[in-house]
Amino acid sequence: MLRSLLCCFAAVLTLPSLAADRQQDRDAAVARGIEFLTRSAATDNGAYSPQAGTGVTSLCVAAILQNQPAALSSPSVQKSLKYLEQHFQQDGGIYVNDSLYRNYETSIAIQALTLANRDHRYDERLKRAEAFLRGIQWDEGEGIESSDPAYGGSGYGKHARPDLSNTTFFMDALRSLGAGEEDPAIQKALKFVSRCQNLESEHNDTPHAAKVGDGGFYYTSAAGGQSQAGQTPDGGLRSYGSMTYAGLKSMIFAGLEKDDQRVKAAMDFISKTYSLKQNPGMGDAGLYYYYHTFAKALDATELKTVTDASGMEHDWRSELAATLVSLQLEDGAWVNRENNRWLEGDRNLVTAYALMALSYCK
Repeated sequence: MLRSLLCCFAAVLTLPSLAADRQQDRDAAVARGIEFLTRSAATDNGAYSPQAGTGVTSLCVAAILQNQPAALSSPSVQKSLKYLEQHFQQDGGIYVNDSLYRNYETSIAIQALTLANRDHRYDERLKRAEAFLRGIQWDEGEGIESSDPAYGGSGYGKHARPDLSNTTFFMDALRSLGAGEEDPAIQKALKFVSRCQNLESEHNDTPHAAKVGDGGFYYTSAAGGQSQAGQTPDGGLRSYGSMTYAGLKSMIFAGLEKDDQRVKAAMDFISKTYSLKQNPGMGDAGLYYYYHTFAKALDATELKTVTDASGMEHDWRSELAATLVSLQLEDGAWVNRENNRWLEGDRNLVTAYALMALSYCK
């Protein structure tokens, strides 16, 4: 009996030590990832993967500063900020000339610049960028009625229609600038987000709402609807992980409570598909984008654990950190070795996603 008690006591004593070890592993991975980005990943003018516009540079700067605020004074970060300043446009946006990704580039630049704005040097620029984003949201200004499935969304120029990925970046940007859940643009975006959910309700009267009905989210309800995970035989749009976490996060940012049927349905989908081995519904496609949205959404829920379909509780922060630590390359970078779809063969982009995900695993 005494021996059994001593063993149990010893096991309890090791728990803080185990947690500390895991935290040290996370911190070491973050340090190595930041070193990779600041050491040699940027071009001579401070840009990261400039062939993709300003977006990757903004993501890298934001990822560094979210984890290590003191890095703001580093020559590498300052050089990257100068690069972004070169792409301040007359219309208030922050993007490369002739960009088709103006919402995406500007939204992420806003997140980077707000983290770098400790001396208020970017106050006026951020106001102009905010006005630009609000101006290109799909609403009455574009002649769109609130009954239109495109209403409230944001998107890429080349598709001429909004999508959930762009819309969640748009909402992140406004939130980083202090917009609250009652903000009209946030509430308009919520209308679009709700219509991208596989849930028939008073908030979603699209033709796709009841065809799948699993509470997950897909890419867009606009222009007839589209899911990157494909369609069911009857034309339903399949839900998948990254968009479901993006949708959940967006609904929380718009003020929905945990007992709202939309939030409950999304959490039910997450419980049934919980995974860190794949992007549910997409396999290894967009895996690191998935890790980033997974972390930010679950952080927004304030849940410490997620219970899966079998009833097992998961300490999602610990599990995500361990997963990312195990996937880090020797030089400190991350890359999607299995699937380069959506630029995940780009080490700069994927390292930024991984670092941003790890910033929520403290």
